[in-house]
Amino acid sequence: MCIFVFGMSAPVRIMGIVNLTGDSFYPPSRMLGADGSLDRGRFLARCRQMAAEGASYLDLGACSTRPGSEPVSEAEEWNRIAPALEALTSEAPELLPLLSVDTFRGGIVRRVFDTVGPFLVNDISLGQLDADMLPAVSALGLPYVAMHMRGTPSTMDTLCDYGGDVVGAVHAYFEGFAELALAMGINDWILDPGLGFAKTPEQCLELLQRLSAFLDFGRPILIGLSRKRLVRAVSEDIDTAMARLHRLAVAGGASILRVHDVAAARACL
Repeated sequence: MCIFVFGMSAPVRIMGIVNLTGDSFYPPSRMLGADGSLDRGRFLARCRQMAAEGASYLDLGACSTRPGSEPVSEAEEWNRIAPALEALTSEAPELLPLLSVDTFRGGIVRRVFDTVGPFLVNDISLGQLDADMLPAVSALGLPYVAMHMRGTPSTMDTLCDYGGDVVGAVHAYFEGFAELALAMGINDWILDPGLGFAKTPEQCLELLQRLSAFLDFGRPILIGLSRKRLVRAVSEDIDTAMARLHRLAVAGGASILRVHDVAAARACL
């Protein structure tokens, strides 16, 4: 579902988070059972509920990327994704057009495509963690979320110095990617400034307040702030803080909100 916001020419879409992990920072989003395998019923119920509540994307992630986390192997990542794809294909094929996969590995992108066809690739690393990521996206002609991040999930908390201009640094980063994407034939990409990834809460708030600085790329802007440290820095009332921050993001030009609670995001809009 796309939601039109007064004063905006483009609809705002909602991306629902579905974690195929056992250690993501928000436990209700985890879809693995106690034995580490997919809780099929819970997974399908969450996907169906999010779609019914207005999600335009269902973002499946099988490798935690929270600060300080260590990646699982590619084999383990695929072992978590494959049962979820099978469940959707066999029991909820109507949801496959909403599929987004949160991965930084080109090999995973290729295997998902071979299994279900086209989908949205959501990459936290902008190709920096796997040299095959961008070639895979280009070869398959897939839409791509390009996110700003420094370092790796286990090191990025130490890389928050942007010389006093986080907006300028992130903008320059995407200037470089825009040129690379053009050269590689990646034409359908979404800009994500990467809130919480190698950025302090104060820097994240500055990015939100100056989000319109990224409109010159002419790309949809995705904002993922759900339950991150920035939210608690604004208010201990999580729901109120997220609503305020989401409204700030949309006012600045965000057209996709990545959230744990689709109904709450829709109500906010």
